[in-house]
Amino acid sequence: MIIDTLGMNALEAKKQIGIMSSYDKNAILFKISENLLKEASSIIEVNAGEVETARQNGTSGPMLDRLRLDEKRINGMSDALLELMNAPDPVGRILDGSTRPNGMQIRKVTVPFGVVGMIYESRPNVTVDAGSLAIKSGNAVILRGGKEAVKTNTLLADIMRRSIASSGFDENIVQIITDTSHETADLFMKANDYLDLLIPRGGRSLIKSVVKNATVPVIETGTGNCHIYVDYNADIDMAVDIADNGKTQRPGVCNALESCLVHESAAEKFLPALASRFKEHNVELRGDERTREILGDSVVPVTEEDYATEFLDYIMSVRVVDSLDTAIKHIQKYSTGHSEVIVTNDYSNAAKFQQRIDSACVYVNCSTRFTDGGEFGLGAEIGISTQKLHARGPMGLSELTTYKYLINGSGQVRP
Repeated sequence: MIIDTLGMNALEAKKQIGIMSSYDKNAILFKISENLLKEASSIIEVNAGEVETARQNGTSGPMLDRLRLDEKRINGMSDALLELMNAPDPVGRILDGSTRPNGMQIRKVTVPFGVVGMIYESRPNVTVDAGSLAIKSGNAVILRGGKEAVKTNTLLADIMRRSIASSGFDENIVQIITDTSHETADLFMKANDYLDLLIPRGGRSLIKSVVKNATVPVIETGTGNCHIYVDYNADIDMAVDIADNGKTQRPGVCNALESCLVHESAAEKFLPALASRFKEHNVELRGDERTREILGDSVVPVTEEDYATEFLDYIMSVRVVDSLDTAIKHIQKYSTGHSEVIVTNDYSNAAKFQQRIDSACVYVNCSTRFTDGGEFGLGAEIGISTQKLHARGPMGLSELTTYKYLINGSGQVRP
């Protein structure tokens, strides 16, 4: 079976990458960065064909944007690899240490996981992000992208593999599953003999499927039903700018805003200003009765399902609330634990919001679009974790390591 072959290859490759020097890992990253630029035209040509196929199949504009690679994005991928080279090596850091009364010395030291699996949709840049982060953190990686980008993903993985081989190392440090069938995906999720960790990245249905069916350890990432709450004394211009940036800059990504809550004292000013700005992008508002009283019948009546939906499109649910407490209860009910923001000039409300909202990233007066490894100064990311065990929020290099204890003695035995 293909999973067995890939798994055995990865187990062998992890022995090499796990002990590789920072110099050698950085040399591989530099080679990948160079080759992405050299082969940019081929990448764009292959990707354009898949984007056109997706368009003909009725894929929405925001989803096409997730799928598309152009010269600017390839340059960005190449630059990110160079930035990753400058990041500290996460392997071998001493996290803690002590000397016991009997003279035994104990050190807690970071080590790679070993073999990491990635299963993802739509965004071919994830192929390079995941591959490069795995290399820098000393892990072998097996990638499984979606069928809509299989040709682009395969080419990108091939560029990485050739770059590794030309640097004198085992190309199987990075491998890709080209069979995008559900059967192969199910086998991948149950590859306990090979995978130390599986990370899904994509829409709600993919993540739910992986969490439900996987038998290997999983880090849940990505689903972002993100909220903005506009407080009673918010700066209206600031609130509109933050809502606009969060919703329309890239609506198809997980840190985009999906739901807007506004205090009744600010609603009369804020909602018309927001609707006017959103007209530029044809954003559909789905609001409660109080929202429709202010904005009229152009607002679609909201449903319970709308409040729970990650639209990933030019759609936003809206609700007018009577207090901060009501807004907090709404978010606690519908949030996926990704990113939320309050716009306020009330310090105590800001503090209360950040204390009560149990999401990975909780903002005051700035856009949820900053939930990103690069924007947090972590370098590239492998995903946004919405769970609490091991990793939470943007997952960078350190989240791709675990630790072990190194104990040195001089003949001590336990009495």
